Amino acid sequence: MEPIPETMRVLRTQLERGDTNLAAGLQRISRSALKIVPECVGLSLASFSDGITYTLVSTRVDVASLDSVQYLDGGPCVESAHEGHSVVSDTKDVLSEDAWQLYARASAAAGIASSLTLPVRNRSDKVIGTVNVYGSTPDAFRGRVEEMAQAIGASAADAVANADLSFGTCLTARHAPEIFEDQYDIDLAVGMLSEFRRCDVSLARERIREAARRAGVTEGQVARTLRAAITDNWDEGDED
Repeated sequence: MEPIPETMRVLRTQLERGDTNLAAGLQRISRSALKIVPECVGLSLASFSDGITYTLVSTRVDVASLDSVQYLDGGPCVESAHEGHSVVSDTKDVLSEDAWQLYARASAAAGIASSLTLPVRNRSDKVIGTVNVYGSTPDAFRGRVEEMAQAIGASAADAVANADLSFGTCLTARHAPEIFEDQYDIDLAVGMLSEFRRCDVSLARERIREAARRAGVTEGQVARTLRAAITDNWDEGDED
């Protein structure tokens, strides 16, 4: 499996900044998934903390076709992962729902016949993200949930599996470069504002969030404007 172009862009940027952890982690998870489930044709890692989703796919999956049908007909919701529902779903399950008939057939034709979502937890047992895996056969993950969960550091008892035959995480991953750059700008702006105003980092972060809300713009836009303003002010101070 290979990263989609948007995921590759983020990985390259991180590597340029000296961060190799994510790229190595994705490779490890991908290898483990394929070893456990040879029918695995797609994998997404979604981080709740930064809102970024990273996706890898097999050449056997027609992602473009899945994208186009989802826009027309919608797809199964991935958000049940946040709600704690334990459901393993395959194409047959979705075909029983009239609302997903068109999409289920298209997903099977495009190479996705089953899906499974597993939560990633930190040491405090808080869910900090999910790993979504996609199979080319309806029973790809049957009897393999526990082994898959252990491979990514999750507990099978706490695992959350849900229907995402839509490969909705791939659509989300398309926005990864923009989200990544926004988060990078926000982190820099928070540090600069904290130093400039001599306030706590958490307060600086909240001020940026509130400014974005009031102005009706993104936090990334506020962060970039703030960085420019503070930098200009510091430059003027240096001239004096």
